[in-house]
Amino acid sequence: MRNDPTVVTLVIAARNGDPQAWDRIVERYAPLVWAICRRHQLSRLDIDDVGQTVWLTLVEQLAAIREPAALPGWLATTTRHQCLKVLRAAQQKERTEQAATTEPVAPDEVAELERELERRQWHIALREAFTQLQPRCRELLSMLFQEGRPPYREIGARLGMKTGSIGPNRMRCLDELRRCPALAALIEAERRQGNGSEARGQQLVEQ
Repeated sequence: MRNDPTVVTLVIAARNGDPQAWDRIVERYAPLVWAICRRHQLSRLDIDDVGQTVWLTLVEQLAAIREPAALPGWLATTTRHQCLKVLRAAQQKERTEQAATTEPVAPDEVAELERELERRQWHIALREAFTQLQPRCRELLSMLFQEGRPPYREIGARLGMKTGSIGPNRMRCLDELRRCPALAALIEAERRQGNGSEARGQQLVEQ
């Protein structure tokens, strides 16, 4: 896993009780928490509740995060779990209140919602990881995976790269992408759950 020196420094300082480091962590990653909540279509009140829960959980578990650079992925995964918890609670409340007049939500509809939320979470982690790549890798992957991809000959000419080296460089850049904290932590979390999401995440990385 490739360490982000800034994140590592902030996490270590926050662990040691530096309030300014904690403030910078919140300032740096509050937009990520907010974006995940918005993509789950939570209300403003629920977003505030989820954010408060996420930061309180981080206070309690900051010392337990073994890889400081994995903080973005940890925040993304924790936020997603809290959003799902809120959505499930809201669905249960709605079913209870409307049981006499409406049909219950079908299990396959709930499953589809969770799959959609999971896909969105992978895309968020992927975008976060992509920003941490070296510029040359970002440019190469952007060209390879854009709609209407140019021929390898044209890609090589733009990047000053031999055509035969594009494939190996593509694999190296994808490996680097998977090691970025935001994505690596999510891949590891899903692998431990053993629910097949790691394979879906792999597909997203290569799309």
